[in-house]
Amino acid sequence: MAAINNDWLEALKDEFHKPYYKQLFETINKEYKTRLIFPPADDIFNAFHLTPLHKVKVVILGQDPYHNHGQAHGLCFSVQKGVAVPPSLVNIYQELQDDLGCRIPNHGCLTKWAQQGVLMLNTVLTVRAHQANSHQGLGWEEFTDAAITACNSQDRPIVFILWGAPAQRKGKMLTNPKHLVLKSSHPSPFSANRGFFGSRPFSQTNEFLKANGVEPVDWQIE
Repeated sequence: MAAINNDWLEALKDEFHKPYYKQLFETINKEYKTRLIFPPADDIFNAFHLTPLHKVKVVILGQDPYHNHGQAHGLCFSVQKGVAVPPSLVNIYQELQDDLGCRIPNHGCLTKWAQQGVLMLNTVLTVRAHQANSHQGLGWEEFTDAAITACNSQDRPIVFILWGAPAQRKGKMLTNPKHLVLKSSHPSPFSANRGFFGSRPFSQTNEFLKANGVEPVDWQIE
């Protein structure tokens, strides 16, 4: 695992010394040595590397990484260039076009969002190949809860975008009145028609940021 070395290290340092993290670290290391695990080990913490805590203005929560070859690279909903755009991201792009008129790109790499302060955080950071949710319950949830708590405690306005029930369950952690919490159904094809389409999260986010004197996000992926 590539070590976290920006201001997230200070925010999360206590986690690294807790018994659950020691067990998690040992388990994940063994998994990488004995099985095919995604994302590549050096990409596990990409969400933190690309979006330092002091730059976070939006948090998008996912569940666990994509579990097919070449997809996951450490940002929720994002895939490497050259990989087919997954169905949930197809729907995210459709809502983005309907909401802000953005052109639909020909790839699914969302690094541009992360570099602008959008923390693209899965609540579980690794997965076995072709086995969705296979690393749930190993300890990642406690670690990413600490990251969510760190964002919640920031003394500045942040938008939290919670798509689907698992993400929305984290809403109880978001107690800071400075923040905006946006909830809708998940963009998955199974649920997008139950409230994701038409929810306008991107324009709502930018309106809130601008109203609070924060630079809005350029959501257009080139």
